[in-house]
Amino acid sequence: MKLLIIGCGQCGGRLADEFAFMNRRAKTQGGFEVLTNTLAVNTDVADLSGLRNIKPDNGHRILIGTRRTGGHGVGKLNELGADLARADGDKVIEAIKMTPHLAETDAFLLIAGAAGGTGSGSISVLTQLIKERFLDKPVYNMIVLPFRYEETTEDRSIFNVGTCLKSSYMAADAVFLVDNQRYLKKTDSIAQNLARINRLVVKPFFNMLCAGEETNPKYIGSKVLDGGDIIQTLSGWTVIGYGASKVNGKTGHFLTKSDDEQKGIRAMDEAINNLSVKADPTEARKALYLLTGSGKDMSMDLINDLSSTLKSMATEAVIRSGDYPRGTNGVLEVTVVLSELTNSRKVIDYFSKTIDYINRARHRQASANLENYATGTESFGDIPSFL
Repeated sequence: MKLLIIGCGQCGGRLADEFAFMNRRAKTQGGFEVLTNTLAVNTDVADLSGLRNIKPDNGHRILIGTRRTGGHGVGKLNELGADLARADGDKVIEAIKMTPHLAETDAFLLIAGAAGGTGSGSISVLTQLIKERFLDKPVYNMIVLPFRYEETTEDRSIFNVGTCLKSSYMAADAVFLVDNQRYLKKTDSIAQNLARINRLVVKPFFNMLCAGEETNPKYIGSKVLDGGDIIQTLSGWTVIGYGASKVNGKTGHFLTKSDDEQKGIRAMDEAINNLSVKADPTEARKALYLLTGSGKDMSMDLINDLSSTLKSMATEAVIRSGDYPRGTNGVLEVTVVLSELTNSRKVIDYFSKTIDYINRARHRQASANLENYATGTESFGDIPSFL
């Protein structure tokens, strides 16, 4: 599957940069690409300048809103980020049209941090604009949720998250949720944490995108998980996870075979435990998994066991699967996607916090004006949308 990646804001740009690095790895190892283009969109010059892998020309690093921001960002005002994306969105569309192999793009993936200004506000606006211009291709979002300290110390962050999640859900075909807090290591520096988090967020996509683009017959799976399977799976709130387990790699003895199958299941358990946002598999209506390893380490019994294991967890889901025999000898890797989640507790919690924020803000305003006093009856409909 080939994606066209667009990073919005600082967080989105850095993750897009990591995807560009991943694409280089696919080209080096497999001789093919999994991205048709990688763009970064921002209102801040410094953020765009700090990228390493996205091409440095203005057709790939796109600065918007310079008249109003002077190239210094929007200061967490995501409604301003949305306005600027609406005004300068044609720059992004033109950059997309300049993609040499645009026709090979299977889907768009736009990425943003939910708590910021530019990315949080622009992602849904750009998603809607792209959907209007490219009717035959799905448009997905990846929304990165804030660290816990951002939630507790920055009230504005909660409002940004709520409005971003609501707007993206209304605009995109599917929304990948990523919880920064799940990847945090308290002993690492800020730079180390951010670099490692970006790698871990992108890593689960590598095998999943490569499997359908493989050109070497030796490494084409018996059951290929290609773009069509992925597109049919992705819908609504979505999470992704990755797990790996070392196996003995020796054949012939029934105890070794049984142990290796158990280790394959442990890799799936690890993928479920490492989902980008904690989720209950029973609430997924669609799911897929990909088994990656050397051909000799994968068997039909293992595939059957993995399918049964995932079905026992995601009892209501339509499950798609595939194998990809280009893995490392002695290592089994499992990628899991749960999609069309009917009830994401994390999302509902953010909506509740956003409604509470709006309620308190209206009370403060009413107390100051002594007019139109808020009654505290705010609901989901009171959360603004940028669409």
